[in-house]
Amino acid sequence: MVEADTIQVEQGGNFMKLLIVDDEPSIVETVETKMRKEGFTTFTADSAEEGMRLFRRVKPDLVILDIMLPQRSGFDFCKAIRKDSGTPIIFVSARADESDRVRGLELGADDYVVKPFNLGELAARVKAILRRSTGEPIREVIERGNLRVDPRSHEAWMNGDPLELSPKEFALLYFLARNIGQVFSRETLLDRVWGRDAFVSARTVDVHIRWLRTRIELDAQAPIRLQTVRGVGYKFTG
Repeated sequence: MVEADTIQVEQGGNFMKLLIVDDEPSIVETVETKMRKEGFTTFTADSAEEGMRLFRRVKPDLVILDIMLPQRSGFDFCKAIRKDSGTPIIFVSARADESDRVRGLELGADDYVVKPFNLGELAARVKAILRRSTGEPIREVIERGNLRVDPRSHEAWMNGDPLELSPKEFALLYFLARNIGQVFSRETLLDRVWGRDAFVSARTVDVHIRWLRTRIELDAQAPIRLQTVRGVGYKFTG
């Protein structure tokens, strides 16, 4: 299993989480790369068991799911999810028989795409399903107590007062607030906010965290919201 430390593309800006469950590395790599470029956070698993573990932990907004997986099938995975979750599911499979399509949809999948497929079409289907499932634009407003962060306008407020944030400060704040309670290393934050090709050091994250604390903490020297997890990284606690 590979859990992707993925990039957040600012012009995509949706920051929603996708879980890709497929045991073909080439498929995973191409789908993951495309979805990162579209602005999604991605997590990957190469088995149903690992997929279920990640599903429970990261609570993805949508699952891209293969049928032919080792040990347990994608059908089994879908059936297990549907017992207590309405998270959208798109089957992506080499099995093109109508009976497989029907079975997948009857189990509760939202769509069924046959391999090989067009990556642009898959991305469009993902976005369309997310719009239908949320009833709102993919770019979601985050509200954490007296803090409000709106990626559509690229603005944030504390107690109704606007915060003066640079683009990267805003992107970092939105990403951490979107993933409340999760701990991220400096390297992961560089990947997801600055991008893998950015020529900046891990120290850059520390500087931006310090700046953010001066804006959203009552006492920047004793932070409550943006906490340091010693030896690991940072997390947003609400």
